[in-house]
This record gives sequence, C-alpha cells and structure tokens, in this order.
Amino acid sequence: MSYAIIGLGKIGTAIAHAFARQGIEVAVAARRSLDTLAAKIGPSIVPQRIEDAVKADVIILAVPFATHRDIARTLDSWKGKIVIDATNAFGVPPEELDGLPSSAVVAKAFTGAKVVKAFNHLPAGTLAQGATTPQGGRRVVFVSSDDDAASTSVAALVDRLGFAPIELGQIGEGGLLVQARGDTWGRLIFQDLARFN
Repeated sequence: MSYAIIGLGKIGTAIAHAFARQGIEVAVAARRSLDTLAAKIGPSIVPQRIEDAVKADVIILAVPFATHRDIARTLDSWKGKIVIDATNAFGVPPEELDGLPSSAVVAKAFTGAKVVKAFNHLPAGTLAQGATTPQGGRRVVFVSSDDDAASTSVAALVDRLGFAPIELGQIGEGGLLVQARGDTWGRLIFQDLARFN
C-alpha cells in the first residue's frame, strides 16, 4: 500500500515524522517546495507534486479545511482510495456544512473515496511528541468512518506508526466526538489519552 500526505504544515509534518520514525515511505506534497523539509525529516519522506502524490492508495489530508475542495479537484474520481481527513472545520458555520459533520462534507468532495477521520484531535505539538507518552503508554489516535473496512485499514496504519488506535464508529455517530462544529470542538478533541497494553 502506498501513502501520501497532502499538506506539510504542523499536523502534516508531525505525521510525516511518525512515518519517518518507522521507516515507512510516504510521499509529501504541498503548494510550496518541500525538498529541504522532507530531507530534514528523513530518507523515507519523498517530496512530490500534488498531482503525483494523489496517486497513492492512502492520502492523508492535512490541509486547512477550506482548501479540501481544491485537492479533491485534482482527480476526477477517488474510487478505491482511502482519504484520511485530518482537517478541522472549527469556525465554519454549521449552515455552510449543510448541518453535516465536516468529514461528511469532505466525503462529498472526494467522489468515490472511503473517507476516514483520524489524526485531527491532537494539537500538532502533542502529535509531534510521537506515539509514546511520558508515562510510557501508547498515545491514542481516534479513527472513525462510514466504511468499516477503511476504518480497520487506517487503524492498522495508526498501530504500525506506533500509536494506539481507537475506532469510534461512523462519522455521524461516535465520529462526532472528534468533529468541530461552528465554534464548538468535539468532546474528544485535545484529549491526550494513552493505552497501556
């Protein structure tokens, strides 16, 4: 399976470091040149153009929520791909989302993709600390999707990166716990939890 991170701001960089720590190759792409930053992160980080990076099997969307449609337009169909939505729509009025969770709006833009919400609930600085907490547990990453197989696949990736995946179920149910709505954060956002097992 091939991986790509679109957006190498603070969240995207923290996720790229998690891939680098495990020696897992991942393409990274953004609107600016990433060659120097990618080289600093590690040899398994491969800078590409966005148009090339979206050919990966699993795409991690680590861009501001407002730009997700621009990325979605790079392909006519996202069929067969998993898009991991690491965005947050904090400050976006619920009426602009048609009353839907933001990940459901992302799913509408990425036609045919299996969208999974993950890597969005921790601040970038916390995520950048890595998978092991100071107390020695594995840092939790919440996963939710309307596609069970995609959720399981992303949970396996989270585990491979060293984190402890906790699946919350469907986006409009348990997944609401990690969705921002208007000026309100989901109840599990910013919760830095650990699993000890």
